Amino acid sequence: MNSPYPKGRGATANPPNRFELMRYEPLEDGACDERPAPQTLFFRDNTRNIIATNDSPDIVFDASINPYRCCEHGCIYCYARPYHEYLGFSIGLDFETKIMVKEDAPKLLRKELNSPKWTPQVLGISGVTDAYQPIERRLQLTRRCLEVLAEFRNPVTIVTKNRLVTRDLDVLAKLAEHQAAGVAIAVTTLDPELARVMEPRATAPAGRLEAIRELSAAGIPTLVLVAPVIPGLTDHEMPAILAAARAAGAMGAGYTMLRLPHGLPELFGSWLEQHFPEKKDKILSRVRDMRGGAMNDSRFTARMRGEGAIADTIKQMFNVTKKKLGFPGRPALSTAAFRRPGETPMMLFGDE
Repeated sequence: MNSPYPKGRGATANPPNRFELMRYEPLEDGACDERPAPQTLFFRDNTRNIIATNDSPDIVFDASINPYRCCEHGCIYCYARPYHEYLGFSIGLDFETKIMVKEDAPKLLRKELNSPKWTPQVLGISGVTDAYQPIERRLQLTRRCLEVLAEFRNPVTIVTKNRLVTRDLDVLAKLAEHQAAGVAIAVTTLDPELARVMEPRATAPAGRLEAIRELSAAGIPTLVLVAPVIPGLTDHEMPAILAAARAAGAMGAGYTMLRLPHGLPELFGSWLEQHFPEKKDKILSRVRDMRGGAMNDSRFTARMRGEGAIADTIKQMFNVTKKKLGFPGRPALSTAAFRRPGETPMMLFGDE
C-alpha cells in the first residue's frame, strides 16, 4: 500500500469541477512522480455569519459552527468534498490543499450568542469538515470559539479525527461542569497503514483511542463514531473498534455508512484502483447493493445507514457488539446553565 505522488495526500489529482465549463489538463510527460507535492494554501473566508442551521433528521443538532471550510486531513471518502465545488475548486487535491479560514469566527460567535434572537441550543462543531485539522494548532480558532461557548455556557458537541481536541480539555471541562460538552471521536480503521493512505493527515488510530482515554479521564462524555463503514474494506473491523473504544472509556457509540455523492464515486474508485485494485469491484458492488443500485442515496435516514441485506448485517453486528460491550450511553446535553455575560439574573418570587 505504498502511496505514490502526491505524498501525504488522499487524492492524486483534481477532477473537473461540475459547475465549471473549462478545466486544466496537465501535460502527460511521464514525470508525474517527479512533480513536487502540492503545498497547502489558506484563504480568508469573509463570511458574516458563523452559525449554520439544518433541518436534517439524521443529525443530532440543528445548529453548527466551523472556523474552516475544506480539510487538510485529506480523507479520500469525505462526503464534504463536493461542497468545495461551490467555491470554484475541485473535489480532489484542491479540497485538501486550499483551505478557507474564518478568522472572525470567535467574534462572530460572540455576537450571535449575545443576540436576543439566539435560542440556547446544542451547537455542533465539525458538522461538515474537521475543526481540529492541522492549521488549528497554530490559529486556535476552534479553541477560541470554545472559550466563547464556555463563557455563555452554551452546550457543544464535537466530532473529530484529531487528537488535538485534547489540547482543549480545560475549556471542555468547564462546559462539562454544566452538562454542556460532549465529544465524538471518529475511528474508521485500527490499521495504521490503511489509515495512512486513506486519511493521510488525520491522527493515527492509536492516537484517536488515546484521545478517547484522555477525554474520558477528564470527565468529558465521549463516544466513538465508527465512520464511515466501508463495506468490503473496513466493515469487518467494527467489533474491534468498538471494543478498543469501550476499553478506552467511551460511553456511547454510533456508526455511519460510506456516502459517495456527486463526483466521489470516480475519485474514490481511482483511489481503490491505486491502492486496492483487487478489492475495487467488490467494494463498489457492495456500495451499490446498499444504495439501491446507485453509488449514493440522498434520502434522509437511508443515506446514513444504507438499505438491503449488507446494511442490515452491519446494523445487526453493531447492535449486538454494542450491547455486549455494555456502553452506558452518553448523557444528554443541557441548556439550563446558559447565560449572557453581564446580564442581570432574573429575580424570582420577589427575592432581593
